[in-house]
Amino acid sequence: MTQTWPFLHNAQSFIKENWNASGFEKPTPVQEQAAQLIMEGKDVIAESPTGTGKTLAYALPVLERIKPDQKHPQAVILAPSRELVMQIFQVIQDWKTGSELRAVSLIGGANVKKQVEKLKKNHPHIIVGTPGRVFELIQAKKLKMHEVKTIVLDETDQLVLPEHRETIKQIIKTTLRDRQLLCFSATLKKETEDVLRDMTKEPEVLKVERSKAEAGKVKHQYIICDQRDKVKLLQKLSRLHGMQALVFVRDIGNLSVYAEKLAYHHVDLGILHSEAKKMERAKIIKAFEQGEFPLLLATDIAARGLDIENLPYVIHADIPDEDSYVHRSGRTGRAGKEGNVLSLVTRMEESKLKKMAKKLGVELSEAVYSGGNLNTK
Repeated sequence: MTQTWPFLHNAQSFIKENWNASGFEKPTPVQEQAAQLIMEGKDVIAESPTGTGKTLAYALPVLERIKPDQKHPQAVILAPSRELVMQIFQVIQDWKTGSELRAVSLIGGANVKKQVEKLKKNHPHIIVGTPGRVFELIQAKKLKMHEVKTIVLDETDQLVLPEHRETIKQIIKTTLRDRQLLCFSATLKKETEDVLRDMTKEPEVLKVERSKAEAGKVKHQYIICDQRDKVKLLQKLSRLHGMQALVFVRDIGNLSVYAEKLAYHHVDLGILHSEAKKMERAKIIKAFEQGEFPLLLATDIAARGLDIENLPYVIHADIPDEDSYVHRSGRTGRAGKEGNVLSLVTRMEESKLKKMAKKLGVELSEAVYSGGNLNTK
């Protein structure tokens, strides 16, 4: 199949070699469609579910188009969180193997002087960063943007929120007039699309849905219980064979309440919230990936851009809105693997969840916990 993918067929040898080494058999729909448009130099606004290979959809054509003999940055990739920036940066590092290309990550909260040194020393072709830090370095004249031909906005829905929007617009203004803007997101509301249409030039809008086969690999279930029994239920679920779940709660307040009660009942768990330090977070995520505890409690903000390989469960302890349901649930069943999404709902919340599932086209079934097992009702 990959031999019939025009992009790969015409790509530089390092990209072909890395593709063959990766073991991927064929591109995902978003990769196939986006690569063609990006190579044609078009502005792109793309919506594709989490876990469908969006990062590579823009990373490969961006790498392909960079001229290694130039010393200035030619592509800037912006993302809303430090974790996501580091994740994207790692993808760029892996896929530029065997080429002369250089990349640097610029995140807020890290040492500015060290970042300025990296820019001076490395002469990067690609910058991956958070908007605030990137703009700060542009204003300080430490980051030259006049040769930047491509700007990528990853998790665009977050980047055009009022707190980032002006910074994003200012960054775009500092680049070439005929630059290319690539916007990727798992969810794209009409108002987000309108803002992006103003920022782009005659964009191609791509909307890729998860294939029926892929969607069928993720089971969406719910258990009805009283609000006060949710902790008890999590305690029982934590003991299920092979349980490893990212448990989502509404806010830091709820996170503390759940964590405290679960710890009191001797449940091993980790917690992730937006105020945790970078090193701390990395350590917790690694321990969770290695199976040191069954439950990792998180708020939405903390879990943005979090990619845990082969995660079997996502549990919604507090019921989210539609967008969050999509983002949270997308942490399991990534890249066509199997996964389980389980919502803990009160009788009142059940109808809200059913309405939401209907709107999202999600098949929902009721489950019960009995005799140490989770069974479909």
